[in-house]
Amino acid sequence: MRYTEYDQFAEIYNRHWGAFGERVVGPLERLGLDELPPGSRVLDLCCGTGQLAAAILNRGFVVVGVDGSEEMISHARQNAPGIELIIADAREFELAAPVDMAVSTFDSLNHVMSLDGLRRVFARVHAALKAGGRFVFDLNMEDGFLERWNGAFVIDNEDEFIVAESSYDPE
Repeated sequence: MRYTEYDQFAEIYNRHWGAFGERVVGPLERLGLDELPPGSRVLDLCCGTGQLAAAILNRGFVVVGVDGSEEMISHARQNAPGIELIIADAREFELAAPVDMAVSTFDSLNHVMSLDGLRRVFARVHAALKAGGRFVFDLNMEDGFLERWNGAFVIDNEDEFIVAESSYDPE
C-alpha cells in the first residue's frame, strides 16, 4: 500500500528537514545503536528522504529504509545509496530478513492517526526484529502538539517561498 500524502511535499522536506538525520544519530547511538556490532541490520521506519539512513549506514550498519511515499523514497535513493529501500505503509510492511534494531524518528508515528494503526505498526516492527532487538521511536504527546503544532512559519529565499501552517485538534 502506498501512502501518497507526502509525495508532493518530498522535495521541500528533502531540502529543509532531511538534514536532521545527522543530529539524531548521536542520541540513537546512546539509545542502543552503539551496542550493535558493525554489519548489524537496522530498520529506519518512515525513513523519508534517507538522510538518517545514510548516517547510520556511514557508521558501518546495514540499513533497510521503509516509507510509504514513492517520492520520499526517490530522494532516499539519492541521499543513501547502498541501502535497501521499500515503499510500504508502516502498518503493513514486511522484511525479507529480521533486523537487530528499528528506529522511527522525527515524530513520524504521530501521522498514524488511530490506536489500531499504532498497534499494527508495533506488530509489524515486532515481527521484523530479531529476538532481543530494540525499537527506538519518538512521539509528540499532547503538550508537544499544543506547543509546536499551532501557528505558521515561513521559508523565504531566492528560489522559493513556503508558508507552513499547523493546527492541533485534540479530537
